[in-house]
Amino acid sequence: MDTISIKNPFDNAPVFHTEAVSSVMDASRELAAQGFPHGTAIVADSQSAGRGRTPERVWRSAPGNLYCTILLRYNRFQDIPKPLTLKAGLAAASAVEDFITNMPHGARPAVLVKWPNDIMLCPNAADLASAASTGASGAKKVAGILSESDGSAVFTGIGINVAQTEFPEDLRKKATSIALACGVTLENNDRFRLLEKLLCYLYRELRQTDDSWRERLSRRLYLKDAQARFIAGKAGSSEAIEGIVRGVGEDGSLLLLRNGNGEVEAFLTGELDVYPRERPAEPPT
Repeated sequence: MDTISIKNPFDNAPVFHTEAVSSVMDASRELAAQGFPHGTAIVADSQSAGRGRTPERVWRSAPGNLYCTILLRYNRFQDIPKPLTLKAGLAAASAVEDFITNMPHGARPAVLVKWPNDIMLCPNAADLASAASTGASGAKKVAGILSESDGSAVFTGIGINVAQTEFPEDLRKKATSIALACGVTLENNDRFRLLEKLLCYLYRELRQTDDSWRERLSRRLYLKDAQARFIAGKAGSSEAIEGIVRGVGEDGSLLLLRNGNGEVEAFLTGELDVYPRERPAEPPT
């Protein structure tokens, strides 16, 4: 494991690079146990057991992408910024947008945040507002965020598909990379430029103490003011709700105008069912 010489606004906390780990989340926990400070980051070339929102959802770690975890320390539980994962997602979206904007050529897809922890790229969008409301048309996942805590530290893992040019067949309709969405070729080290932007935006978002993050998020909220299918509850739930996505509450909950009763309801757990699950065929009659 070595250190990368990039700017880290978290008081110049170290940024480590390693070739292969089981997961950057596990590696970050080891760094925390060794006493490394707030803002310490680790990035890996590959993961053998990268994980998503639930244990059975494995993050496939292809070469050329950004897999990192940032160690965040807070003295008290109540000091942890709420909601941290959404703010990290907003930071990741801003970093990806900044990275794309500063490329010398290539397409400029809109960068959206899909509640609660995904980043989507939407091609051929005139602006963020139109992309958000019609995001289901051609939008694909480019990044995911996962936050875990051990009671004394928060580990914010962020995976961004950067240079990947091929995906397994089962993911081709769901996932993309910056290189594919923009139609460019990116080098392996471009992910470190993106990491530097990510750290800067994350530092900025976590220092905000007002409610302005909700406005920034609302501008790029995937399916904002659009009809959506929502699966309420923990992963594996079958409680499907149809309604219009209205925004995000102060506590990070998804606000959904439920079809039929005209009431806006707030959900703290669940996910938007963008790619409807396979349903068993109806038995013959």
